[in-house]
Amino acid sequence: MTSSTPCDQPVRSLISTTLATPALRADRWLLVLDLARKWSTTNAADIKKSLSSSLEKLDEVERFFAYPGAQLLERLKSCLSDDDNKAFLRLAQRISTTIVSRKYHRDASAWNMDDHDDEPLNRLPQAITHLKSTPYFEVLSVVPHARSRWPLIQEEARGVRRAEDDFIYQPVIVGNAQDALTGILLNPDIGAVVLYEGFTAQSLTENPLLAAFQSVIDFSTIGDDETLVLQLAQAIKKIRPEMDIYLLSDRNIETLAGKPESRFFNRIFYQMEEPLELHLSILEGIRNRYKTPFFDNLKRYAQRPIATFHALPIARGKSVFTSNWISDMGEFYGPNLFLAESSATTGGLDSLLEPTGNIKDAQAMAAQAFGADHAFFVTNGTSTSNKMVLQALLAPGDIVILDRNCHKSHHYGCVLAGAQPYYVEAFPLVEYSMYGGVPLRTIKQALLALKAHGDLARVKMVDLTNCTFDGHVYDTRRVMEECLAIKPDLIFLWDEAWFGFAHWSPLLRQRTAMGAAAALTESLTRPEAQQAWDKQASTLGNAPDDETLLNTRLVPDPRAVRLRVYQTNSVHKSMSALRQGSIVLVKDVDFEHVESQFHEAVFTHASTSPNLQIIASLDVARRQMQLEGYGLVSNALQIALEIRKQVNSHKLISKYFRVLNSAEMIPGAFRQSGLTDYNDPSISWDKALQSIKTDEFLLDPTRMTLSCGAAGFDGTTFKNVLADKFNIQLNKTSRNSVLLQSNINNTRSDIALLIRVLVDIATDIDKKIADNDEGYQKTFENRVHALVDDLPELPNFSHFDDRYRDQPKAPTLHGDIRRAFYDAYNEAECEYIPLDSPEIAKRLQSGPALVSANFVIPYPPGFPIMVPGQVITQGIVDFMRKLDVKEIHGFNKALGLKLLKRVPGKNKG
Repeated sequence: MTSSTPCDQPVRSLISTTLATPALRADRWLLVLDLARKWSTTNAADIKKSLSSSLEKLDEVERFFAYPGAQLLERLKSCLSDDDNKAFLRLAQRISTTIVSRKYHRDASAWNMDDHDDEPLNRLPQAITHLKSTPYFEVLSVVPHARSRWPLIQEEARGVRRAEDDFIYQPVIVGNAQDALTGILLNPDIGAVVLYEGFTAQSLTENPLLAAFQSVIDFSTIGDDETLVLQLAQAIKKIRPEMDIYLLSDRNIETLAGKPESRFFNRIFYQMEEPLELHLSILEGIRNRYKTPFFDNLKRYAQRPIATFHALPIARGKSVFTSNWISDMGEFYGPNLFLAESSATTGGLDSLLEPTGNIKDAQAMAAQAFGADHAFFVTNGTSTSNKMVLQALLAPGDIVILDRNCHKSHHYGCVLAGAQPYYVEAFPLVEYSMYGGVPLRTIKQALLALKAHGDLARVKMVDLTNCTFDGHVYDTRRVMEECLAIKPDLIFLWDEAWFGFAHWSPLLRQRTAMGAAAALTESLTRPEAQQAWDKQASTLGNAPDDETLLNTRLVPDPRAVRLRVYQTNSVHKSMSALRQGSIVLVKDVDFEHVESQFHEAVFTHASTSPNLQIIASLDVARRQMQLEGYGLVSNALQIALEIRKQVNSHKLISKYFRVLNSAEMIPGAFRQSGLTDYNDPSISWDKALQSIKTDEFLLDPTRMTLSCGAAGFDGTTFKNVLADKFNIQLNKTSRNSVLLQSNINNTRSDIALLIRVLVDIATDIDKKIADNDEGYQKTFENRVHALVDDLPELPNFSHFDDRYRDQPKAPTLHGDIRRAFYDAYNEAECEYIPLDSPEIAKRLQSGPALVSANFVIPYPPGFPIMVPGQVITQGIVDFMRKLDVKEIHGFNKALGLKLLKRVPGKNKG
């Protein structure tokens, strides 16, 4: 395998740089290290010149970080000016590896001036000696003072630290609002911000990075207060809402503290009259986020001597550790797993079904972290979370606009609630045997059709998947705005099982349900919202036709809107939670009216014996994301962008494999910006920013569809090859692709392994083609053709059989899926027809209709091609016959299709 050095790598495109902002620093240091190695062997003047230029670029970034600090940087520059290439290499390697490994978080020696100094740099206090066990963060201070005073401010901050502090931090100083925003974008270690009133607004240098974010994120002020310090505090919260902010003011702080805007600050101080109090407040702010109410109590519970007389023999582990036969389980898992097990909800524990103590507190902290009003922990997956929401909010006869290709839990949720799904179709990607997202126009058409038929009052919910399994992300705010313009009290359920991490990306957050709901809530309170509605009403008139409404970017009436948004997250899919750890997030202005029925849904679906370890992991996952989620998500984005670049630019790998880009995964009609590829170095500023802000669909960068058909592999086979031969695991496949996902667990080493494996596989294919005769080559070409070109058309949802429709002749599509589902329980009313039987062609041509008795879901692609009560079409049959997958839920190959027969005198229609 050939690998490029940092010098050889192309410059990151604007959009990839913006998405993976903190990666800028590591990339620049690795470039310096690479040049230092070359300079140490050649001592060439041109390399020294490149090093000088690279160090100048580093200065633009390093001023926003505490490590390595001004003195170590000056030492490095001195080595360069003194032509001491060996010393330069040693120090450059030490600094760069320390930054990449984050050794300075936990090892005091990283701060030394050189390898022989015993005295830590900048006279760090004794507390630094236990840094290995003390969480580390940095504090950004925005000051009006001359730069010459900044070292003094840093020393004052260090001077109040104490050995008994449970966290340790280093100060970073900037002098204006622009640099403050740049600092929190670049430096994921910043955990708190201190604002000294009197700083300036503008930086002395142009800042294209900040310009990019300002073009995407609405930094406009809330209210009429134009005070710079308030504007900056609001902007910081827009980028990193978890950030603690402290204000040092020389104004009448008592009056300021009484204003609504003071909510942006954790505390307001009168200048520096209480430096120790400021220090303690900073630590308290971090401590509040670090706190995990349930996990902390569970740890304390495990340390207590307890006798158990309840039905959980495994609790305390005695039956395990004293056993002759299963003690190996105890050795494998360790004692804490068993000591922390109980079926009790007293003695320091709490009840998940009726939380009153630490679980209630943990859920409240999770709600605040995700920007929700309420949060509910779920220990049996987002499948259950979805069913809880659907059962709580829908009643028999209600209509829900539902993506036909969503997870099966939504379909089963309709069965349980008795709601009637009005299926809407996502755009197809036939060449990859998958669907994308549902176009907004399709959703609006459904609402308008129901309105025309007099059924709009029955429509309670729009239920969509964001992002889809394959990475299609909606413009959630626009979808909600335009739907609310048609029906202002709609409930939205956004299944974000795969997208929970996005809250900690300032650019992706606005496309999450909670992020969009927060932005929409804010915008609806502004005078501009009412003005936009009035203008629209004047333009459209009293009775606009459907075509006009479909072609108009609708805005809702802010006076009528009842914003009701629910978001389900599989925390275990993108954060550090145990399997099946899920959460329901609520931002519903009418939640008090449905809270009791929501709790009934919880009682219905939640186990009365929930797994305590899953609950604890949800608590801990929230803690981690609040304290380091921004940096972790940025790293996951960097990993994904690097994989895309390495695979698609590799001369050998790209012959057989390709990570599909935005243009291949999203039709041009839904990419108004024209963005084609995240790693396109020629992409313009306008196109990159427009894509994030306005494209109807955006491709989640962390979800990479790897096309493998050109290598002769179907997705399932290739998945098994990667797992069995190379220890690389993944799950989602299509007929000719597999899905790679980067997350907060991945490292650059994972990239190297993947690339090495793909090179080996591509080399093996090349060798087999070269070593074998034309017959082998022809067979290989035919296999590729079958996988890449000869693909079955993807069948859409047809319609419910007339007997399951309120009005068979109506142009609307909703149907009584619940009645069809339970009709199939009567075997006498069902029949089976083999898929290859000539009876199918006869029935398709002359009837009676083939009506599915159950859900039929092939894996892959994983969407239901039949639901109970649906009429089966020729397209569905053709698709089924072309499938070569082994796993098809709801279909017994030996028996054939299970169908609902017509029973004279019973069935309607």
